[in-house]
Amino acid sequence: MTVDVDVKSGFCFGVDLAVQKAEEEIKKSGKVYCLGQIVHNDMEVKRLEIMGMVTINHEQLKTLKNETVLIRAHGEPPETYAIAKNNNINIIDASCPIVLKFQKRVVKAHDENQDLNQVVIYGKKDHPEVIGLSGQIGYKAIVVENVADLEQVDLSRPVKLFSQTTKPASSYKKIAAVLEEKMNAHNGTTDLKVNHTTCGQVSGRDNNLIEFSKTHDVIIFVGGTHSSNAKTLYSLCKEVNERTHFISAIDELKKEWFRQEDKVGICGATSTPKWLMDNARDYILEEFNNKLQ
Repeated sequence: MTVDVDVKSGFCFGVDLAVQKAEEEIKKSGKVYCLGQIVHNDMEVKRLEIMGMVTINHEQLKTLKNETVLIRAHGEPPETYAIAKNNNINIIDASCPIVLKFQKRVVKAHDENQDLNQVVIYGKKDHPEVIGLSGQIGYKAIVVENVADLEQVDLSRPVKLFSQTTKPASSYKKIAAVLEEKMNAHNGTTDLKVNHTTCGQVSGRDNNLIEFSKTHDVIIFVGGTHSSNAKTLYSLCKEVNERTHFISAIDELKKEWFRQEDKVGICGATSTPKWLMDNARDYILEEFNNKLQ
């Protein structure tokens, strides 16, 4: 048996930066508060909390004073910064630079003829990035999770369309095409501006994982159970390779998934730490290799 870890899997730039900033602050002062789960991976969160990170929610933020709080890569709405200022909280802003640029584009789109324009965001309604984006314009954005949600859009008015950065580019393209078709059918024309806001580093992983899944007998996809990116990428691997299995921790690995002659591939989401994929590789080699019929 051979076991390979996909070198292109693991933390995206934004998550990597946030984790680095958390570790730096812990080493300096022994503790750091993080607003929301720093990454959608319970094992990585547990590792950082053992070091000294304390995860808090927005209600707890309101009660903090004179502390240091890290804002994760997903970004935050303006009111978070206002609360921090009022409570004398030192902010370590680890918002992904791509998300910050996206926020400015949403504000600009909203401010241009705001009485007529509609800002539509394709993404999960409860995703922290989407909440932060919509919050930039007073939560006036229309958030759509699927084609059916496009019924919320007024087809007679101009639309500025955006996508959550971690959504697959192919899914965003479909949403844009359907919306354009609906507007054309309604008006005989369309006033739709499609903004390309999917993250290239994230959306570019689709093709890589397809090829990775094709060239291995078994795929072990390592991801957090709460990560939408992990669920999306796992499904992509499963479509290509039926012997794809999802795990969030190495104790979920099962001997019956493997054969002695297998070429095993381990991959993960943008929220999956490399050390967890490496641990899965080592466990498979130590516990299963040369012990299979």
